[in-house]
Amino acid sequence: MTPALRLALIAHDEKKDDLVAFAGDHVDFLMTCHIVATGTTGQRILAACPNLNLTPLKSGPLGGDQQIGALISEGKIDLLIFFVDPLTPMPHDVDVKALMRLAIVYDIPMALNRATAEIMLENQENG
Repeated sequence: MTPALRLALIAHDEKKDDLVAFAGDHVDFLMTCHIVATGTTGQRILAACPNLNLTPLKSGPLGGDQQIGALISEGKIDLLIFFVDPLTPMPHDVDVKALMRLAIVYDIPMALNRATAEIMLENQENG
């Protein structure tokens, strides 16, 4: 039996609705995954999809991005989906960049928008 996929979900404020909708569209597949998500994003996804195996971490600006980065460096994340809002300034931009750098260094597939996330999950669903 294949071990459960370990997935990290993050969304900037203006993209949280999009990520919640994405999770709802893929709830059957996501129910087979172990998911971590930054604070508010995780809470909103759980409210919409309460049967997911999802652990909310701290809010991104309060260390959640860094918590996920630590999990990546420990080999505990298989995929990262991060719906980024490129049009809004982020006060914790350095944390976001550090997280993305770790995903690149550890060769973790990373989707930064819905189109890429759809392709990544389709690839996982089809083996």
